[in-house]
Amino acid sequence: MPQSFYRFYYHIIWSTKQRLPLITPEVESLVANYLPKKIIEYGGQQFILNMVEDHIHLLCSIPPKISVADFVHNIKGSTSHFINANKGEKDFYWQSGYGALTLSEKGLPFVINYIARQKEKHKNNSLIDILEYIPEYKE
Repeated sequence: MPQSFYRFYYHIIWSTKQRLPLITPEVESLVANYLPKKIIEYGGQQFILNMVEDHIHLLCSIPPKISVADFVHNIKGSTSHFINANKGEKDFYWQSGYGALTLSEKGLPFVINYIARQKEKHKNNSLIDILEYIPEYKE
């Protein structure tokens, strides 16, 4: 069967439930080691992943055979399950919803740099609103 050719790049942002500061160094390590494997399992390619205490930024490519909504649902669900199983707790949840932005190949270096510098950007409050947008939590 012939391979498909595509160039779909997504900057995906999602947060912890109620934007609580649940991404501790332990959780960050778990996510950083687990998520790339899940992305590959679902046919995606990760370019960069970074996080701060209450949200994650992911730049990836998703194949056209899976919707962005299904991809994000799958990686968020499996990651929270993995975190809870490995921490021996059941108190880690992602907020429903996410932000997803498309970009061209030409925009990759800028977004990679932005995501790589997340901790610094949050510390200095030098954020770009559209690259940080996640829908508000509503219970």
